[in-house]
Amino acid sequence: MRYENTRAFAEALDHDDPLAGFRGQFNFPRDKQGRSPVYLCGNSLGLQPRLAVKFVQDELKNWKNYAVDGHFNSDRPWLSYHRLATAGFADLTGAKPSEVIAMNTLTVNLHLLMASFYRPTAERRKIVIEAGAFPSDQYAAASQIRIHGHDPASDLLEWKPRDGELHLRIDDLEQLLQREGDSVALLLLPGVQYYTGQVLDMQAICALGRRYGCRVGLDLAHAVGNVELSLNNWAPDFASWCTYKYLNAGPGAVAGAFVHEKHHSCDDFLQGWWGNKESSRFKMRPAFEPAEGAEAWQISNPPILSLAPVIASLQLFREAGFAALRDKSRMLTGFLRWLVAANFGDRLGIITPADAGGCQLSLVVNDKSVDAKAVFDALCELNVTGDWRNPNVIRVAPVPMYNSFTDVFEFGERMSVVLAT
Repeated sequence: MRYENTRAFAEALDHDDPLAGFRGQFNFPRDKQGRSPVYLCGNSLGLQPRLAVKFVQDELKNWKNYAVDGHFNSDRPWLSYHRLATAGFADLTGAKPSEVIAMNTLTVNLHLLMASFYRPTAERRKIVIEAGAFPSDQYAAASQIRIHGHDPASDLLEWKPRDGELHLRIDDLEQLLQREGDSVALLLLPGVQYYTGQVLDMQAICALGRRYGCRVGLDLAHAVGNVELSLNNWAPDFASWCTYKYLNAGPGAVAGAFVHEKHHSCDDFLQGWWGNKESSRFKMRPAFEPAEGAEAWQISNPPILSLAPVIASLQLFREAGFAALRDKSRMLTGFLRWLVAANFGDRLGIITPADAGGCQLSLVVNDKSVDAKAVFDALCELNVTGDWRNPNVIRVAPVPMYNSFTDVFEFGERMSVVLAT
């Protein structure tokens, strides 16, 4: 698309945007010193959907009016409440409904799933993560290795960019597996690298895992609701994702998990009451009867008040249509990338690959006369919300569900003020 560096151009795009009405369904932060918010932080915490407020209030009323009978008698009975997320999760991840489940939080799910799919032996015990992985993934993988009696110093391998580069190459992962594959038990890798915004070739990762006899787990925290996924076809063994970023479900909201259908006959996993068949769950038998599909991996009944915003957000995704959201996302992020290049040249760089395809752009201040953290702090004073990642990255993400082209233009205007002063 041919972009223009004018407010009128941005406003014209907003006028023609078929998704523009969804902006009004979200609550934005307050004005600051007379400036409206420019919220570009959906990669860290999505805005609050007004529908989420209603859904939480509905469940508070059901708790008040029905008490324990809310499990069975309310409009959305709590006994099967988690299933209200099933269709939405399946659509956004390219999975079968039987392969997805709303449960727990992201790192808890990674641990539970590794309990099933990371079974180290003396010969095959290593885990591969990417260099610079999100710390929680690093902690989880290292602790899994440690509790199995092995040493992360030797058994936690990193897929690294080449010297002088920032991005991961699938060829280098293949070379790592050619060297180490016989000793690797698990690939635990992201869909989107959180720091650079690089969208990884998840299909190729899964294929390499199968070729070298490794289990594959995907952390989709920055991918779900952001880029196209096809988990059933790609066939990782498992995946998990949080819902408070692009899915706008609120801080600490219930996460999602995926277990590929090829594992659904397995019964060798950590078990709990809510993973038992619903038909026999309340018969209180000591013998575990696994539910069908990924539901068997549930351990506890879901926290309804934390799941309600997830259900609300998924309803908005269904109304908007993910294909339409992706079309707008490409235009929004493309406009932002173009504005940064047109306005700031060599002073402000972008380390996110040009073909990444997701919402996020990771910016670096190249002007050595300017302190990068001071730039970020000054943006915050001008009511621009992105996020800072040490040592020198400002991450911004225009989200198609609620961000506008005028938001993107206004970001450029306020960044100009900051760099000028």
